[in-house]
Amino acid sequence: MSEASNPSRTAPTPASSGAPAVSVPRTLAGQKALVTGANSGIGRAVAIALGQAGADVVVNYVVGDDAAQSVVEEVRRGGVRAFAHQADVSSEEQVEAMFARACTELGTLDILVNNAGLQRDAPFATMTLAQWNTVIGINLTGQFLCARAAIREFLRRGVVPSVSCAAGKIICMSSVHQEIPWAGHPNYASSKGGIKMMMESLAQEVAPHHIRVNSIAPGAIRTPINTAAWNTPQAYTRLMTLVPYGRIGEPEDIARAAVWLASDQSDYVVGTTLFVDGGMTLYPGFATGG
Repeated sequence: MSEASNPSRTAPTPASSGAPAVSVPRTLAGQKALVTGANSGIGRAVAIALGQAGADVVVNYVVGDDAAQSVVEEVRRGGVRAFAHQADVSSEEQVEAMFARACTELGTLDILVNNAGLQRDAPFATMTLAQWNTVIGINLTGQFLCARAAIREFLRRGVVPSVSCAAGKIICMSSVHQEIPWAGHPNYASSKGGIKMMMESLAQEVAPHHIRVNSIAPGAIRTPINTAAWNTPQAYTRLMTLVPYGRIGEPEDIARAAVWLASDQSDYVVGTTLFVDGGMTLYPGFATGG
């Protein structure tokens, strides 16, 4: 049995804070991945987890050379290849150049994690067109451009059974706000609702080619994008009224879900949004009858 198809192969996870190293199944050995927005937060955790699972990783970023290189070095500790590539995912030219480099240096791509995203918050009446277009351009159009480039490569190469059951896997990073309205954040919520329908439409179209497209919808996750929601005891207490499970999510919670969706362990999962939210989409305000 090849290493790529043998989930029992494991690699050490780098220890932190003096904790002993643990073993991670090499479920992605031999595969090549690209993670957008991978120099911090959820993207960083996903890139590192993919490397620990055996994938070579392209670390996409826009700003923060040192942070991106730090992620590359952490990914390489898993014994895999990694490099950083600076590109604005809302730019068609830059996305095409990024995928061309990835395929040249790694030979192909098997996994795309469409993670890059941002917020430009404002009440609807005062939101500027620039704020609207920036969020839609990065969060939604960026996912379209990257998914299109990935699909072209997956169709060109087809299934390589020694590597994966699928010709390719795309994971779109959405949000609980593809379902939950969010006053004061109409551009962000609209971008995530758009991701939901784009993902499902794409999944339906390419499933016959053995290409799997799915989404992860995080809830409240401890990342730089939402520091104000959790960095004081008062803010954290307010946030927990929205999370039945009683804790904030960590980037690693999302990373583990991404590794599973990228692996053959989830080979029959197609066009699905996996909510990783501690129960936020259960609308806890109605727990006592509303």
